[in-house]
Amino acid sequence: MQSTQAIVTRLTRLTDTSLIVHWFTENHGLIKTVAKGARRPKSPFAGKIDLFFGGEIAVIQARRGDLHSLREVCISHWREGLRRSYTSTLLAAYCCQLLEAAVEPEHPDPELHDLLRRALDHVDAAPASLRALRHFETELARLLGVSQLQGDASLSLRDALGTLPASRSELVERLSSMSDFSSSADGIRR
Repeated sequence: MQSTQAIVTRLTRLTDTSLIVHWFTENHGLIKTVAKGARRPKSPFAGKIDLFFGGEIAVIQARRGDLHSLREVCISHWREGLRRSYTSTLLAAYCCQLLEAAVEPEHPDPELHDLLRRALDHVDAAPASLRALRHFETELARLLGVSQLQGDASLSLRDALGTLPASRSELVERLSSMSDFSSSADGIRR
């Protein structure tokens, strides 16, 4: 059994009672686990597995394939603030989707794990913003070694990955309208 710090990036229903949980881990990179019985009311996983939750997990590695068995979960970061606003949830999901597109499965990268953790913690504590989105993209491009000195990080990432998650256009539109509203509200207060 192996233990590591991990963040839930995606959930998929496997059966009526079980889930496939995608984690971005500190020691093993992007992994998939099966959480048997997680959807049962009296499951030991009940209330411990949801998007963007973070903590320590214990996993038994699969003998064949890439679907490992989840044995234990100890959540320390619930990130409840991400659920207060659709835009915050959308930004957190975009960060996870972009990271999943950028990394190879089961390739450890502690710096990328730290970047995702910091991004989710920031959006948990503060309102989602265009600045936060751009900072995440800039840092991801830098860590992946694809940043262009004077260029837009999203263009560098798009060139390196082939495409960006489809949710980006709606996210940028929402964040832009929020910053426009914020600017006009500041003007009214003066």
